[in-house]
Amino acid sequence: MGFTEADWKLFRTKIAVWQENYIDKLNKVYIEILNSDSNPPEKFRELEKRINNDKKHPGVVIQMKRSTMIYNMAILLRDGVITKDDLEEFSDELKESIDVILK
Repeated sequence: MGFTEADWKLFRTKIAVWQENYIDKLNKVYIEILNSDSNPPEKFRELEKRINNDKKHPGVVIQMKRSTMIYNMAILLRDGVITKDDLEEFSDELKESIDVILK
């Protein structure tokens, strides 16, 4: 499995935007929870549970290492944080490696 130096540099520039977009989606979910008809303690518990799970997700926090880049990208793709279109600028080698992981 491989990737180019250009892939690594591109990943480092794109990850912040991808995470920001994902967190924006999460914030909308949190707003829905807070605006639900549940009582305040239920809303609080549901929101707390959701945030505790979400804060560990690669869409929120990610280990920035070359050795984990392809796996992280595969997870981001699998979990809907990014789409195949987001991989358009990356090398064919990287895209093929991600496809192998996801199969």
